[in-house]
Amino acid sequence: MEPQVNFGMSEIKSYIQKFFEEELERKFNEFWEAKLRFREEKLRELSLLERIIRVEEELKALKEIQIQMINMFNARFEALQREMDKRFEAMEKRFEAMDKRFEAMEKRFEAMEKRFDFLQKLIAGGFAFLTLLITLFKFFS
Repeated sequence: MEPQVNFGMSEIKSYIQKFFEEELERKFNEFWEAKLRFREEKLRELSLLERIIRVEEELKALKEIQIQMINMFNARFEALQREMDKRFEAMEKRFEAMDKRFEAMEKRFEAMEKRFDFLQKLIAGGFAFLTLLITLFKFFS
């Protein structure tokens, strides 16, 4: 047989009150823990969003810096190209002046060559004339 326990109304009331208090406290704690977890997740999400925004801003700033650097390099290359063009034009003018000098020297050499040809022919003609004279003097003497 089972032992019978007699509970009085006040004991049942205190037991039910204690049960409800414990249950209410447990539910209250679960509610606040869930609420805290939810807030922590929201804070993590906000933190991540802030980080993403900062990273995007930094990337945008880096992109602007890269564009500025590219523009600076382009300006430098253009300046360098203009300077090189000026130098090449100056060298081209020098070469043209040298060509004119070489043409003038070539004309002088041609004139000298004509004089040497004339002198060579004159000397050859003189030797031929002298040889003819010597031959004639030997023949008539």
